[in-house]
Amino acid sequence: MQNTIEDIRRLEREFRACRKLLTALGDETRQYLLCMMLNGPCGGNRVLEIAERTNLSRPAISHHMQILKDAGMVKSRREGTRIYYYLDPEAGQLDNLITLFCDVREFMKYVPDRGGGDGLACQPLPTGDAP
Repeated sequence: MQNTIEDIRRLEREFRACRKLLTALGDETRQYLLCMMLNGPCGGNRVLEIAERTNLSRPAISHHMQILKDAGMVKSRREGTRIYYYLDPEAGQLDNLITLFCDVREFMKYVPDRGGGDGLACQPLPTGDAP
């Protein structure tokens, strides 16, 4: 079986849909913050509390939390003047990412070996417009 142009276009759409999440998860600091939040209090974490447990400034933490919120990984709750950040247990974007990775894995099954050792000619499919 061969990958079709429609398969490639679907994969491109899936990558675009996951772009914010991939960007958010690609940063080492945000990965650390997510892991820290997994072990944090059920009621969430305030920026000040996170700053006390890390070497990050409060503005830096707020910036990273906003990116994680925009990516759909974190939610916030306001109590008076305090803002608590917590992981979104539903995080629907994770389902999109899982679908993307499953599709990439399936897609890769049909990519020819380009190492040159088998003598097979390989013609790339046109992918359409570049992002």
